[in-house]
Amino acid sequence: MSGGDIEFHPVVAALYDPVQWYFERVQAPKHREYLAAGLEGRILEIGLGTGSMVPYYEASLEHGATLHGLEPDPTMRQRARETIADSTVDMALVSGRGESLPYETDAFDYVVECGVFCSVPSMEPMLAEIARVLRDDGEFRFLDHVRSDGLIGRSQDFLTPLWRRIGGNCHLNRRLRPLIERSEHLTLAEFDRPTIGYWPVREFARGTATPSE
Repeated sequence: MSGGDIEFHPVVAALYDPVQWYFERVQAPKHREYLAAGLEGRILEIGLGTGSMVPYYEASLEHGATLHGLEPDPTMRQRARETIADSTVDMALVSGRGESLPYETDAFDYVVECGVFCSVPSMEPMLAEIARVLRDDGEFRFLDHVRSDGLIGRSQDFLTPLWRRIGGNCHLNRRLRPLIERSEHLTLAEFDRPTIGYWPVREFARGTATPSE
């Protein structure tokens, strides 16, 4: 998943794209297309990683849209910069963290994240920050792997302490929908729970939310 708020060792960052090859080529495309479809105005992607969303922005971004990409890890950010340079996308790339966004209030029409919530220290501050930088009629789009039910979920609970140590603080067993539904800042507008990957990363949360009134 994306770099999130955890810094990667340079070797891990270099291996990130090869490890993600099957996911990006086979499993992720229609879901990334969902995230990028019809974006217009001012857009922020949190946790840009190596720039996996860039080709989808290139294919679907509305004329006149402006893109900002936030990535805390310097090695991942450099790889994202190279991805952007090889595209027709014009994106302002910024160092920063999801729980303290370096932008003014009501700055964006859309905020996009893919694979970030699994690795941030705490999800609630990031949700509050997303709502803060969104305009009143703005939209938050998300795609993140989440805990499965039943035996698979219990196996994810068991494996997560080790997985976090080798995977940049990635949690296999986080739940995103309940957090958004309990949030004072965002209202869930659309939600789906597709099975995209294979154990131990299996089910995903995909959808949209809007700032609460």
